[in-house]
Amino acid sequence: MNILVAMDSLKGSLSSFEANKAIAEGFSAVSSDFNIVTVPIADGGEGTVEALVHATNGHFIEKVVTGPLGHPVNARFGILGDKTTAVIEIAEACGLPLLSVEQRNPLYTTSFGVGELILDAAEKGCHDIIIGLGGSATNDAGVGMLQALGYQFFNQEGDLIGFGGVELKKIARIDGSAVPNQVKDLKFRVACDVNNPLYGLNGAAYIYGPQKGATPEIVKALDEGLTNFAAMVLEQIGKDLQDISGAGAAGGLGAAFAGFLDAELESGVQLILDYARLEEKLQGVNLTITGEGKLDGQTSMGKAPAGIAQLSKKSGIPVIALAGDITEGNPSLHESGISSFFTIVSGPVDLETAMDLEVTRLNLKRTAEQIGRLLKMV
Repeated sequence: MNILVAMDSLKGSLSSFEANKAIAEGFSAVSSDFNIVTVPIADGGEGTVEALVHATNGHFIEKVVTGPLGHPVNARFGILGDKTTAVIEIAEACGLPLLSVEQRNPLYTTSFGVGELILDAAEKGCHDIIIGLGGSATNDAGVGMLQALGYQFFNQEGDLIGFGGVELKKIARIDGSAVPNQVKDLKFRVACDVNNPLYGLNGAAYIYGPQKGATPEIVKALDEGLTNFAAMVLEQIGKDLQDISGAGAAGGLGAAFAGFLDAELESGVQLILDYARLEEKLQGVNLTITGEGKLDGQTSMGKAPAGIAQLSKKSGIPVIALAGDITEGNPSLHESGISSFFTIVSGPVDLETAMDLEVTRLNLKRTAEQIGRLLKMV
């Protein structure tokens, strides 16, 4: 029996690669008749770099870049097996986890380090760049990233602006003449699963600013800055950033990628599944195992397990989904293509214990073994 295992990461516990390995061990403990193929998966957020590097036999690159507060931070990106495609999670350079709660203030945080990662990838021979948006501590509309790539932003006095969302309202002139051809030749695909506009009540500042440390007063100031930035871009470059679906993603980085770097903003799950060549790997498969930390109503709305289930269903392959936490009786899980779903937790336990790495690994292995024993009875 051919079984494809494609688990998303169990956030705060096991990576996709580790979860897949535990499940494969469970099936192998039952019988050597099970032919297991594992495919690391992500949805464009946390774990995207690791999943794609493992799925394509690529490698990781460590790089010291400018962090959200301007201090050096250690970041990592991946170069895929084709050696010409890089995958970057913006959170590595400007993510919320890089700051304490007390340090969070999107008036002063910058996305500059994201641009440094892109430049390093280009210098290493990559011309295709996959970007995972999400988890940013910034609200600078990606201006910091663009500054690193060679774009210059001037105030009314003709001076270069500084870092952070507080600087956006000062922008009076944009100059891209110093951007190297190496950057202009890059092709970007951006995993973006939100459709927020750049500014306004549904924009980057009002919707995501508070979780980044913004008070109501700061949110208002940030939104004014985003509005000014969009006006300057429309006037001087002729692009309407507010008209781009997803422009407000990651503190406005969506706007920078789409408006300045001609990036496609697309479904994170579909992008990752394309690069992992999942549809091709489903050929000859009899059963798909997928899952994540929590299965609920959100799973069917662009999450990795639903994308995997839909592809499997298209090929007539049954799908079993595993998770630590499951919303009981949610019909959307079955409608998305999941044939049946099971929790890996065997009994009452506190959340900290349930998410322990070794406990989760053993729970996945045990559950896979029991599914394997059931399949051998059929």
